[in-house]
Amino acid sequence: MVEQNFETQSPTKDDHEKSKAIEPIKELGETEVPSTKSNIHCLTIVGQVEGHMILPPQNKTTKYEHIIPQLVALEQNKDIEGVLIVLNTVGGDVEAGLAIAEMIVSLSKPTVSLVLGGGHSIGVPIAVSADHAMIASTATMTIHPIRLTGLVIGVPATFEYLEKMQDRVIAFVTANSSISSEKFKELMFRTGELTRDIGTVVVGKEAVDNGLIDSVGGISEAVKKLESLIEEGKKNGAMIQ
Repeated sequence: MVEQNFETQSPTKDDHEKSKAIEPIKELGETEVPSTKSNIHCLTIVGQVEGHMILPPQNKTTKYEHIIPQLVALEQNKDIEGVLIVLNTVGGDVEAGLAIAEMIVSLSKPTVSLVLGGGHSIGVPIAVSADHAMIASTATMTIHPIRLTGLVIGVPATFEYLEKMQDRVIAFVTANSSISSEKFKELMFRTGELTRDIGTVVVGKEAVDNGLIDSVGGISEAVKKLESLIEEGKKNGAMIQ
């Protein structure tokens, strides 16, 4: 009887290099991902902001428990001098969205937000939480009252809590943008614009004209603005010293 020895070959350096080269193609559809060291961190908030309830797997979500540790790390990272927040969100959990917005507004580093596609519902407070808010000319923002979910108990105390939460959203938006409380409420409760609902959709420059967003622009304008804020912060810091 002839014995056969099957030797298992350990992966070579070339095998590792091939595997490393294939990974970007599998994940991103590109042969090579450009990498460069930057003092700016890009934070993306896309899809639906997921809060206390887990959404179905087919939903594109941004989990707030992933964003919050990132913001803490960004605050502590000395190599990061500015944060660019890119939004294309349909909204989502109100408390989770407010938590993210409150953390962004309390960062000590310069921040610029850029609404691409849409910054709807609770995406509005997140957008205005940055030091400078920008919107693409074709991007839209939907402003509407807080809606009830299936987990609401139909008692007066529940509706009172909902009203207080809505007041928190209004207060946050008006404190961090140029829009007045009266104007924001007018947009929020406007009838006839949204089919079978109340609220308003503002597009690009209209959001700027209403004082909700600071300027219209794209990625290059957003990066330039953030770089200018970083330089301004360094000059002010040097003057204080």
